[in-house]
Amino acid sequence: MIKKIFKYSIKSLLLFLIGFNLYLLLVFALFRFVDPPTTAFIQQNENSSFLNIISSNNISQKWVPIKSISNNMIYAVIASEDQRYLEHFGIDITEVEKVIEKKKSRRKSRGASTITQQTAKNLFLFPQKLFIRKGIEIYYSFLMEIFWGKQRIIETYLNIAQFGGNIYGVEAASRFYFKKSAQHLSINESAQLAAILPNPVRLKLKNKSRYLLNRIARIERQMNNLPKVEIIKELK
Repeated sequence: MIKKIFKYSIKSLLLFLIGFNLYLLLVFALFRFVDPPTTAFIQQNENSSFLNIISSNNISQKWVPIKSISNNMIYAVIASEDQRYLEHFGIDITEVEKVIEKKKSRRKSRGASTITQQTAKNLFLFPQKLFIRKGIEIYYSFLMEIFWGKQRIIETYLNIAQFGGNIYGVEAASRFYFKKSAQHLSINESAQLAAILPNPVRLKLKNKSRYLLNRIARIERQMNNLPKVEIIKELK
């Protein structure tokens, strides 16, 4: 009897995993062409609920295609968040190794999350730093790389990233901070927006701290070192 129950449980688990993965494949294939109506990160905001998907709310967000986003903004987020974006397949092994080495020597290190991982986390997961979430995030990142490709991933990232309070997406951020479309962002304006991404609630563009000013300047310098022709050829 116990043997039968065990076999049934294993069979049920396998069927569930197969069904869940088929569902995931369908979702990722759909979002390759259809813009997500909301994100897990937005829904976890204390002022939002899933009713916001079908009703008006105080979230400021406007989805724009990658071709309507300034090249400068693309350079800025790659320079600040993921300089090997075109080289990896969702996970930057080089950065992971650096983080491990710094932890061994007890030195402070920045995170090794790629733009792909951040997109997966913001779109589908939760912000808490749990081991299981990181594992799912990596799996989803691989699926994104397979089904979406680099252009769709960074387009989604720029449209769902938080830029302060209830401001999501580069178009809403550009209009809020600079009174212009994201298509016309300058180098400095793009660097400013990219600079607040690690903590857009604490880092304020309206009242820039010395730390933020230094970060903006550093991003501008790093933008100059990027292979811009290759980036635009790949992403636009």
